[in-house]
Amino acid sequence: MVPKTQDLDALRIDREKRSRPARPWWLVAGLLVISTALVAGWLALRPRARAVRVAPATETTIGASSTVLNASGYVTARRRATVSSKVTGKVVEVLIEEGMQVSENQVLARLDASNTRVSLDLAEAKLEAARAALEEIRVRIHEAELGLERTLSLIDKNVASQADLDASQAEVDSLRARLEAQRQQADVASRELAVWRQQLDDTVIRAPFDGVVVSKDAQPGEMISPVSAGGGFTRTGIGTVVDMASLEIEVDVNEAYINRVSPDQVVEATLDAYPEWKIPAHVIAIVPTADRQKATVRVRIGFDELDPRILPDMGVKVAFQEAREGSEGRVAVVVLAEALRSADGRDIVFVMTGETVERRAVQVRRGDGPTRVVLAGLSAGEQVVVNGPADLMDGDPVEVTVD
Repeated sequence: MVPKTQDLDALRIDREKRSRPARPWWLVAGLLVISTALVAGWLALRPRARAVRVAPATETTIGASSTVLNASGYVTARRRATVSSKVTGKVVEVLIEEGMQVSENQVLARLDASNTRVSLDLAEAKLEAARAALEEIRVRIHEAELGLERTLSLIDKNVASQADLDASQAEVDSLRARLEAQRQQADVASRELAVWRQQLDDTVIRAPFDGVVVSKDAQPGEMISPVSAGGGFTRTGIGTVVDMASLEIEVDVNEAYINRVSPDQVVEATLDAYPEWKIPAHVIAIVPTADRQKATVRVRIGFDELDPRILPDMGVKVAFQEAREGSEGRVAVVVLAEALRSADGRDIVFVMTGETVERRAVQVRRGDGPTRVVLAGLSAGEQVVVNGPADLMDGDPVEVTVD
């Protein structure tokens, strides 16, 4: 008889020997494909790092100063010209518009040159005729010299008389004199041709220097003259060109306070159009004469660095600065001028923070050549972007490049 314990052992299920169901191969392959697609999509959608060049912000000290005199004036241009013609004529073409940048000798307008061209053609014909007559005289001189040689030969043979010799010699001398006179006539014709060519060139009006057109004063069909002809029907200029590189400030200082102004003195200028913008400037010269009627002295002030926002005839207020003795300078930060950008009317920079950039508003005081002094918003040692994409945004990932 079999024991009961053996019967129970026979009925027990061995779980280790139980066969496990196999996973379908297509399920594993699908999971692999999905995971690969997710990784590829994440890599594609992730913002790409943008190449930038950075430079550190450095620390500097600004000397403390105080305002000793305030004045107001206007932005003026030292080089400003109303471009006109050298001759009176009718305008047939105007090639300028307000705001256009022009270069020296660039054609601005043209006058009617039909009469001048006719006179030029006539002068060319006169010169050709003079040269032809000159060649004819040379041929006749050669003929006369041959005749003189024959006469001399006949004289040696006692066939010709002395009178024949004198006549042949006189013919040669006369033709040589005519040749010289004709040469002078050809030279006169050549000079006359040069005059008409110059008059033709004078019908083309060119820019006297590099600058910007600030006014257009004539239209095709109007008459223009270098002098006022009266009556209001003749223009005296095609337009006005201003050299923007020659902009400066002119102010009238009361003669009672002119002792507070000196050449090369530091000046802080503020345009009426941009009251929050402090522009560094300096005194160029004090005009050595006074206005008897207004009891003022004119002072010329130059910008330390020009800006496209500065325009001729803008109103400006200036503060003449003087260094305070015994006062310590103010600490500020210097960055390259390329690092500054403008957004919403404010100066901004992009600062490196790890692998991204942070947009930061700064307060700019003044510039010194290729650098700018930042009074607030930036610390010394921070890395700022000095060359990067124009559409760089706050939080963009970047990659620093080395020139």
